[in-house]
Amino acid sequence: MDAADQEAMLRDGDQLVEPPNGVINELLNVGQNDKIQGQMEEFLGPQAEYNEDEEERKYYRRKRLAVIKNVLAASVGAMIVYSVYMGLLQMQLILHYDMTYREVKYSTLGLEDIDRKMLMGINVTPIMGLLYTPVLIRFLGTKWMMFLASGIYALFVSTNYWERYYTLVPSAVAIGVAIVPLWASLGNYITRMAQQYYEYVNYKEDHVQEQKKLPKGACHKYIIVFQSVFYIIFHLSFVFAQFPMRFVLNDTLHDDEHILFNVHSCGAQISGVIPGINTTVLKNLPRSMLLIHVESVLMGFAFLAMVIFLVLCGAAYRPTEEIDLRSIGWGNIFQLPFKHLRDYRLRLLCPFFIYSGFEVVFAVTGFSLSYGVCVLGLRKLWLLVVVYGLSCSIFSSLSLCLLRLPRWVCLMAGAAVHAVLLVVLLAFSPPPKSPEYLGALLVISVLWGLGTALNKTGVSILLGMLYAEEKERLDFVFTIYHWWQAFAIFIVYLWSHLPMRAKLSILLATLLLACCCYWVMERRLATKVPFRLPRIPRPRHKVKGYRYLEEDNSDESDSERSEDDDKEEEEEDDVEHVAEEMGAEDRREGGQDDGVQGVDSPKARRRGAEGHRHRREDAHEKDGVREEREGG
Repeated sequence: MDAADQEAMLRDGDQLVEPPNGVINELLNVGQNDKIQGQMEEFLGPQAEYNEDEEERKYYRRKRLAVIKNVLAASVGAMIVYSVYMGLLQMQLILHYDMTYREVKYSTLGLEDIDRKMLMGINVTPIMGLLYTPVLIRFLGTKWMMFLASGIYALFVSTNYWERYYTLVPSAVAIGVAIVPLWASLGNYITRMAQQYYEYVNYKEDHVQEQKKLPKGACHKYIIVFQSVFYIIFHLSFVFAQFPMRFVLNDTLHDDEHILFNVHSCGAQISGVIPGINTTVLKNLPRSMLLIHVESVLMGFAFLAMVIFLVLCGAAYRPTEEIDLRSIGWGNIFQLPFKHLRDYRLRLLCPFFIYSGFEVVFAVTGFSLSYGVCVLGLRKLWLLVVVYGLSCSIFSSLSLCLLRLPRWVCLMAGAAVHAVLLVVLLAFSPPPKSPEYLGALLVISVLWGLGTALNKTGVSILLGMLYAEEKERLDFVFTIYHWWQAFAIFIVYLWSHLPMRAKLSILLATLLLACCCYWVMERRLATKVPFRLPRIPRPRHKVKGYRYLEEDNSDESDSERSEDDDKEEEEEDDVEHVAEEMGAEDRREGGQDDGVQGVDSPKARRRGAEGHRHRREDAHEKDGVREEREGG
């Protein structure tokens, strides 16, 4: 028995005893947890195939493509707006000039008087643009100002469905109000896109990461390219504006013998526009439904321009930058355009601004009518304007030569071309109804377009170069430029009854004065004569009203303040507003970020957060030092 029991015990010892089920589950769970933890570490850890620098490079490449898209969209939108506006206005004025059209369709309405008041609204209202343009741009933002202005032009098109005094005149006044803000916004927008493109190309540079002012001349080549592209596209508006004239009105016009029957002289010998032109220019009235169809097509393109500005154009500034631009106070925004005129660069460029307005209006009214229509007839008007527009568009590309040549070449070359043409026009008086002068007039149109292209692109590029590093001043500078242009257009509206030689003499004198003033400006800049810029106050988000004017004197010039004073003021500003910066930091952690516009990639955000943390620690140290001094 004892031997049998011992054998049974040995057999039991050789067999493994199975553990309970709970112990098995615990062992399985331990293995699964280790496996899951390893997978999570592998997933969340640094990926072997992920290259942070390569991803950042792709990110900024997309940003640069977006900037190019913005420039093209703004250019195409502006071109469509002015194609619709000029085409409709030209068709409207020709129809309303015809006595038969007025008597048959609007016998008691007085279209002639309505047209005079409408032109007055378009040409007179912009001279007040200097008062409200910066306020509108700062309040609405650059992109939304372009969108709103294009909507006003669409409103003008819509009023032509119901031609009455209370529709046409108010819409014309609204266009006069919107002209200066639209052009100031466009100039500001294209220059800002050049600055953004430079930032996206050089995103690794320290001055870009730290939001410092751009180096002198850093983005000049981008300004030249973008302004050239804008005017190459925009000047096509003169071409497309002639489509209603060519395809709708040309077949309804009388022959030249009838229209110019009482015209006895043209060119430099006449006074006014075309003295003696017949008051009936239409041999048959266009059908009302045809006019409605044309206006509907133009209305569709006006809405297309609005959509382009709204959808395809990105913002010129980040939301935080827009807030900073407004936070200097509406009083300062109103005053700063006038204070910027203390800068001798702008003062000496004012004659060029005025001439820029003179020459374009003279090309499409004085030359095209007093020389073109008077000699060739009304049916050739579209041809002269189309040739002029194509010439402007093609020769705008010549401003790209400024990438290799000095900046004065563009303006001086355009001025030289126009000076020669003005002298020729002073002596050019062809007889009326002389189609053999078609070639000569087309050559003059081409050369005048060459001068216009060099002038327009040259002035815009020059302003961009002079103020490229001052992005908070661009709206003021372009407002001054286009306000002087609007003032020149108003003068052209007033001199419509002067003799042609007097008009040409005024143009020539203004051009010579502009060249002399520009030479003086370049001479002063070459000798490093300091210019005076009004200081723009720092934004004060917490302060209400204008109490901060006691601390920030916007009337003080930047050139009058020393660098030491700037450093002391910045240090005091950091100490006083450290609490505000900490609150802004907390708000930004909820979804906003610091940095220059577009520098918001993951790597750049980490850099900005580290820099802000260091700045906050420095501010705390300054607080401690200041408290010790006060305690002592």
